[in-house]
Amino acid sequence: MAKYPKDTSAFHFKQFSLHHHQSSMKVGTDAIILAVWANTDAVESILDVGSGSGIISLLLASRCNARIHALDIDSASVDESAENFRNSKFSNQLSVTKKDFVEYANNCSSPYDLIVSNPPFFNNYGLKPEEEPRKNARHADTLDFAQLCSGVSKLLTPSGKFCLVLPKSELQHFLEIASRFQLHLQKQLNIFPFRKQAANRVNLQMGFDKPEKKITENYTIRENDLTFTAQHIDFLKDYYLRWD
Repeated sequence: MAKYPKDTSAFHFKQFSLHHHQSSMKVGTDAIILAVWANTDAVESILDVGSGSGIISLLLASRCNARIHALDIDSASVDESAENFRNSKFSNQLSVTKKDFVEYANNCSSPYDLIVSNPPFFNNYGLKPEEEPRKNARHADTLDFAQLCSGVSKLLTPSGKFCLVLPKSELQHFLEIASRFQLHLQKQLNIFPFRKQAANRVNLQMGFDKPEKKITENYTIRENDLTFTAQHIDFLKDYYLRWD
């Protein structure tokens, strides 16, 4: 049986608050940076794959007026995100369904302008979390890269964007698979945890349109003395209460 922390206090942003203690994945830096980085220009419909507590959907709703649908296979995550959506001022934009992404992609007839995912990304190596919901959220046993890209290729509009975050170590493997489904890398954000460390995460914007030259940017979260960089603060100051 899953063991959740006794602390059930809400996580507060400037535009909304949410609970995340029952969800398979908690509020984390990966999801927050991805949601603020994803391009929402001219986007009318968004799909959030593996939504957890709904943090990505809520941040996207705070940035645009698009219709946003969230998917997750974990019942507790779906219940918690539904509550978070209801309690936000963006509730009329948001919906959530407990559904396997592969099944959803095979049966959905309405394409999306933007698909966003903080996907399961550890491919059968390393120690796996003991709790089943968290294991499903962190490992590609339930949704591998080929299934993810196949589903996206069915659901994305011709000029749509697919944005996701991955470990840097998985980048080339993912791009090889994505190319099989005519998904091309358009934009890449290399994320460095500290100033003098190598990048350990990448945000990717994929799409059917192959650019003449991809855009590559760098993002550093902390200085070596553990303080947050000016770049990180400036990027998130409109969302974090700590940076009023």
